[in-house]
Amino acid sequence: MVPLLLVLLLALILFGAGFALKALWWIAIVVLVVWLIGFVARPRGGSARWYRW
Repeated sequence: MVPLLLVLLLALILFGAGFALKALWWIAIVVLVVWLIGFVARPRGGSARWYRW
């Protein structure tokens, strides 16, 4: 019974990690798109940046 529970727990952990990694990929893609839009749509007059870093 214990090995079966361990395999089930391992499957749940791997499924959760896979879902978290997929969600992080989507978040990274969204952030990249927003950054690119801000880079392309920056003000034309000079070297002003749309972000403050």
